[in-house]
Amino acid sequence: MQALFDALGLTLPAAPADAAVAWPVHSPIDGALLAWLPRTGERAQQASAEAAAAAQSRWAALPAPARGQVVRAFGEQLRRHRDTLGRLVTLETGKITAEGRGEVQEMIDICDFALGLSRQLHGRVIASERAEHKMLESWHPFGVCGVISAFNFPVAVWSWNAALALVCGNAVVWKPSEKAPLSALAAHGLLLRALREAAPGHEAVAQLWLGGREAGEALVAHPGVRLVSATGSTGMGRAVGVACAQQFKRSILELGGNNAAIVRPSADLALAARAIVFAAAGTAGQRCTTLRRAFVHPDVYEPLRERLQRAYASLRVGQPAAEGTLVGPLIDGAAFEAMQRTLAECRDVHGNRVWGGERVAVPGCEGGFYVRPALVETEVQHAAMLRETFAPILYLQRVAGLEDAIALNNAAAHGLSSCIFTESLREAEQFMSQAGSDCGIANVNIGTSGAEIGGAFGGEKDTGGGRESGSDAWKGYMRRATNTINYGRALPLAQGVRFEVDGAGG
Repeated sequence: MQALFDALGLTLPAAPADAAVAWPVHSPIDGALLAWLPRTGERAQQASAEAAAAAQSRWAALPAPARGQVVRAFGEQLRRHRDTLGRLVTLETGKITAEGRGEVQEMIDICDFALGLSRQLHGRVIASERAEHKMLESWHPFGVCGVISAFNFPVAVWSWNAALALVCGNAVVWKPSEKAPLSALAAHGLLLRALREAAPGHEAVAQLWLGGREAGEALVAHPGVRLVSATGSTGMGRAVGVACAQQFKRSILELGGNNAAIVRPSADLALAARAIVFAAAGTAGQRCTTLRRAFVHPDVYEPLRERLQRAYASLRVGQPAAEGTLVGPLIDGAAFEAMQRTLAECRDVHGNRVWGGERVAVPGCEGGFYVRPALVETEVQHAAMLRETFAPILYLQRVAGLEDAIALNNAAAHGLSSCIFTESLREAEQFMSQAGSDCGIANVNIGTSGAEIGGAFGGEKDTGGGRESGSDAWKGYMRRATNTINYGRALPLAQGVRFEVDGAGG
């Protein structure tokens, strides 16, 4: 860990002498202790929030293209240190090397997007019904933004929020997952370096709070934080949403997912199988976009199941940095126990058959929780299927009718991602229509995971309804003003209202 921070040119915080604030960080790879970190105490939180608020007005006063140059400099730091930061993500989260590096690439991509956006924060001109009047829509910085991120994407999702929020003129206070604070320290350090290089004197617009649930609650409760973007479980999101609503704060919630695929008779099964295996087993099933349910037409069910079983049997589960590994460990023992409870529940359902799911021994990594991704064949969509288990479990069910498959897709409480495999244009269009998938992401002939930053990311229902990353998600970090300009001498009123006052014009 020290070597990684040295390679980044950053200082790893010293272990705190006070045991009351000491916080151990362990690697899911083998359970080894990575570091002892200090928690951000109440006084430090208050000072941090005040510093962000004080920096906010000066930062907002900078022209947006100048703010974009900071994000460009951050992207250059990430390019320079992509492999090192990617290794840190792997060490702290258990992601395989390609996915750790890919997460940093995603940060680079959003910096590129935000840099271009810095010259396109546009409003619009709206036609007025009144003669010699013009209406405008303008956008302004919203205020200090709080970001709460999850362990499975410890730096990428923060960067989606931070890059846009900074370009939009806001200070950012980040509370990372208590399971992945080292990646956050490194990314925050690189951002501070970019600020010092491209906008010296503005470093206070980026703040970092380390801690557990109590730090997240303090961030949400602080009156100086006007927007909270939270990524995590639906339960956490409900608490954040209620707390924000009570204070009339804005919230952006990107929560869980219970994502489904529909496989139709015309599907290219080789393509479908490859997409399904990555979506279901990638990141050890620990993505909010992980594929968890597959509704397969009876005509192609057997050949697809056989392909999936062969692919699952060949998946290399092991040390994530090792060559050829495709599935690393679960984040901790609690995740393993949750997976085993769900599989035990599945075995008790009549007609279910469970393949895989057992713990895998990895030499030298006895403290890690490695599992064989599981396939569960089922005749009905039962309770376990409708509950998100953050582990690599894929349910297979025969479903003949497209409308029936869509209804099963939409029966989940979450509404994040979905996909269909078909060669029928009519079926694809129906799936993407208002009568189709009710998810925020609806794909055709591609899996549920691996979203690009160009599109707005998020979903409906228990997924929270928020949108992050691309498209017009930037509007979530700004406030809208409608302006009406009268460039004439008369004062006509809207809707034809007449209100004449004697003597007012003298």
